[in-house]
Amino acid sequence: MGFFSFLGRVLFASLFILSAWQMFNDFGVDGGPAAKELIPKLAVAKKHISSLLGVAVPDIEIRHIVATAIFLKGIGGILFVIGNTFGAFLLLVYLVFTTPLLYDFYNYSPKDSEFDPLLNEFLQSVALFGALLFFIGMKNLIPRRQLKKKGPKAKTT
Repeated sequence: MGFFSFLGRVLFASLFILSAWQMFNDFGVDGGPAAKELIPKLAVAKKHISSLLGVAVPDIEIRHIVATAIFLKGIGGILFVIGNTFGAFLLLVYLVFTTPLLYDFYNYSPKDSEFDPLLNEFLQSVALFGALLFFIGMKNLIPRRQLKKKGPKAKTT
């Protein structure tokens, strides 16, 4: 059981670790392709949040956002492989902030060609989120240390 648990964590975390590695290699001075994809989506989100709150959202350097995503995915994935729940929390934080931002199917009509792929990616991220919650829940069910009951000692006469 232990080997299959480890193998499952490796396969699950490989999605995040390999993605972080690719983003790191493509980072460059401008943040790479991830930054180029994120700029228009972040602008729409900032506009929506500022209209909701009535205050201007401060500008955030896009390179810092991409670097944070690389950190969360890379370190979170590595910690998740070794069975650390903090790694699962890092991956949860990544998914909470990036899923509604990157996969904004709600900005499109169901008739648009972008709607279906974005909805599928959004639902996949929600499923990954659920799997991480399941991991954390199962990890919390297992007691840290199981106390061994000592049997009564036999008396010698």
